[in-house]
Amino acid sequence: MIFSDRVRRVRPSPTLAVTAKAAELKAQGRDIISLGAGEPDFDTPEPIRAAAIDAINAGFTRYTAVEGILSLRQAIAKRLRDDQGLDYAPNEIIVSTGGKQSIYNLFQALLNPGDEVIIVAPYWVSYPDMVLLAGGEPVIVLAGQNQGFKVSPAQLEAAITDKTRIVMLNSPSNPTGVAYTRDDWAAMAKVLRAHPKLLIATDDMYEKILWADESFSNIAMVAPDLKARTVVLNGVSKAYAMTGWRIGYAAGPADIIKAMNVIQSQSTSGACSIAQVAAQAAIEGDQSEIRAMVHSFRTRHDFVVGRLNEMPDVVCLPSQGAFYSFPDVSAVIARLGLKDDVALSEMLLEKAGVAVVPGTAFGAPGHIRLSYATSMGALDEALRRMADVMG
Repeated sequence: MIFSDRVRRVRPSPTLAVTAKAAELKAQGRDIISLGAGEPDFDTPEPIRAAAIDAINAGFTRYTAVEGILSLRQAIAKRLRDDQGLDYAPNEIIVSTGGKQSIYNLFQALLNPGDEVIIVAPYWVSYPDMVLLAGGEPVIVLAGQNQGFKVSPAQLEAAITDKTRIVMLNSPSNPTGVAYTRDDWAAMAKVLRAHPKLLIATDDMYEKILWADESFSNIAMVAPDLKARTVVLNGVSKAYAMTGWRIGYAAGPADIIKAMNVIQSQSTSGACSIAQVAAQAAIEGDQSEIRAMVHSFRTRHDFVVGRLNEMPDVVCLPSQGAFYSFPDVSAVIARLGLKDDVALSEMLLEKAGVAVVPGTAFGAPGHIRLSYATSMGALDEALRRMADVMG
């Protein structure tokens, strides 16, 4: 069998691979604590589930418009207007089968062979491979722990070439949990204004899982003059504990959304009708359960960061959102005589029964990512095991 060049250029999702390996070991009877998956451990709130059941009982089980049902797109537009001060018409919004598909559609709609996409590392694992699948070239800019995992305006300027098509932004970040401030965005906007042909893509999936000193912001909110060339990407997976419902969305210029709609029409067509009703109920409904979840994540964050920094040779920066810690374990790797963070992750899985994701998967070797979207009891035991293995 001869496979396509595009499939040979990409790799399977490392986070999904870690989760699958942990599940395999659990099925074999091993006592495994998985800190690999980026998935809230809370149930989808009851009113959202009830809306889905009502939709089933009402027979709302047929195809929907490719771009999503109008009432959901109107609800998204209202939420963006109320929460972010960004105005979008329904034809400037597309609903997709998860946030990942929204990003995939964007790259497929805009990139030609050789077009460059600037991606800040540490990055979400799928960004570079989705660029490759669209024929583009990922340009990785490392924003290391020594600079708080934030890209500087000078780094951004240096990475831009005449081939740059898109700048990919993400805050709060997966995998670091770091959130950019309004001052950060303002400084970045000064650079981007000088390059009017660039499109800006902002992945806001963890928008509501935030405990920073200032409220959420993205670059379009801080620099409204850039909104006309910004695509806002988001979804309901993380904030509403709806990962399996697979609803994401994008908001941006109508011509870009139309092009994304063409791509989607030839891949998945419209998202699940029942999940769209549930997503509308989530967006329009009581938001108090989000606040309760965020409080739990903040408590876990404080616990995990404190315990990690008590371990010899581990340095972990506090974060402002999401539900990940991204400690530097390079000194541990050197002390144990291991090859890299992949080897350390394998050791933790085999000897400690703890599944983490190596930082290499996120473009930041020498780190590991821990998801604390699990119980305090599981976190306590996982960190105890890790400390025993890492010395």
